[in-house]
Amino acid sequence: MVDKNGGAIEKLSFEAALDKVGFGLYSYLMTSLAGLAIISFACIVYANTIIVPTSACELATTGSQQGLLAAGPVVGKLCSVLGGLTWGYLADTRGRRKMLLVALVGGVVFNLIASISVNWIMLLIFQFIASLFGSGMYSMSMSLLSESVPMAKRNLVVLLVSSIFLLSQGIMAVLAIPIIPLSFSHYLEALDIYWNSWRTLLVVYAVPSVLTIIFISLMKESPKFVFIKGDEPRALEILRTIHKVNHLRSKEEFEVQGLIMEENTESSGSAKDQIVPLFKQPLLKYTFLVIILYTFQQVGAFLVWLPTIADQFVRILQSGDNSDLTICDIIGMEAPINEDAVPCAMDETSLLIVLGLGVMQSIFNFVMSLLLGLVGRRNMVLVVTALCGVCGILVNLVPNAIGSAVLFAIFLQGVVVIGLYTAIVVAIFPTNLRAMAIALPMTFGRIGTFASVQIINLMLVNSCEAGFYLFSCIFGASMIVALFLPDDRRLQKPVASPPPPVTKVENDEILRRESEKMSYL
Repeated sequence: MVDKNGGAIEKLSFEAALDKVGFGLYSYLMTSLAGLAIISFACIVYANTIIVPTSACELATTGSQQGLLAAGPVVGKLCSVLGGLTWGYLADTRGRRKMLLVALVGGVVFNLIASISVNWIMLLIFQFIASLFGSGMYSMSMSLLSESVPMAKRNLVVLLVSSIFLLSQGIMAVLAIPIIPLSFSHYLEALDIYWNSWRTLLVVYAVPSVLTIIFISLMKESPKFVFIKGDEPRALEILRTIHKVNHLRSKEEFEVQGLIMEENTESSGSAKDQIVPLFKQPLLKYTFLVIILYTFQQVGAFLVWLPTIADQFVRILQSGDNSDLTICDIIGMEAPINEDAVPCAMDETSLLIVLGLGVMQSIFNFVMSLLLGLVGRRNMVLVVTALCGVCGILVNLVPNAIGSAVLFAIFLQGVVVIGLYTAIVVAIFPTNLRAMAIALPMTFGRIGTFASVQIINLMLVNSCEAGFYLFSCIFGASMIVALFLPDDRRLQKPVASPPPPVTKVENDEILRRESEKMSYL
């Protein structure tokens, strides 16, 4: 094809054009900002894992109330209308970047209001609302990132950001270590509360969101989203900007002048049209499979209680020779009271354990990503679910505190499958349904997590061993479900719904274009 001046005009598919954009500075910045968005997500949604035990003294919360507080943010995430599904719909219809900014601002505002809670109910309500905003951050940031980098690097960056997510709880622990032990307490007469360390920590947890808001505002919308919305000129302009930033030291020009729609990716304007295609062939099977996989992934429910379990583990071991106990034996013991310690403050060693486990998960995820090209994501899911499920069962069978703790740590590595599931969804589902395809199964997973947090809270006290057996077997069963997924090493492109019938006029136009191509050849 030539223009009026006889110059060459290159018209490519979107993915081919994105390959020409390359992977450079913009891609590194977008990957970093997606990681920062994930940290912001964790600080808003999982803040209560550390706040609940440290606020117990001032708010006088009981064990059941602490269970509700710990699961309150999960409720915010699982709300199918106001939470994840809504953000998935808004991201698919209004834009990934725009809605991510809205979610970040809402999360910051309500997180800050939660820091001045006068009782545990107010803390629960505002953490719930903050989590409603935070519920879509993961899927929107992943969609924005995956649609802004070439396909050859897509799996890598998704898994790298997943590694950051796995490290996020450790980062939260690092932020808590210098703040939680502080004993200051300033009375605020207007609110009749004492401003202390846990309230300060909630404010600190809002900082990553503020930074993300600033830097994401400087980035571009997903070029693929803009293209499928029908704004080809703007999509090309975004691709030129990304290409320019990626090639700052090069004079290479972005020569693509037009984009070709490869798949039926026209985005609809209704929630029904975003959800219904997921439950029709050929996507129906894969939708149910990923929903089951996300629902069976309940390792995250143990991570909610990890700071509390780690604190109990450290205090019991420091009290004397308790090396012949299992994790459940330690959890069931009465922890000694250290009169020199700040009341309700967590032991610093326990926070370091939380950090260490986060680092382990990130390293495990990174090593796993290096093997994906050889093994494949689906097959890696089979290995991880089987290994971690078995270790969760063995936690009860090793009468040694350190050995049982190591097996527990390996069991917790199972949370890495979330990144694998996300990458599989990105590979299988078409662009116009992708954010919804991530949000929908995550919503079902969060429903399971809410229930699991409450069940684990009760079982750790009344039937700890049965709790480990139950959840380890459920997680291990994911291996059987994953067997029905396609081997992604042989998956060439996302599964798309059948294209609409071609009219006679459209067919004549296609034949005309093909005739022109042949004449140029």
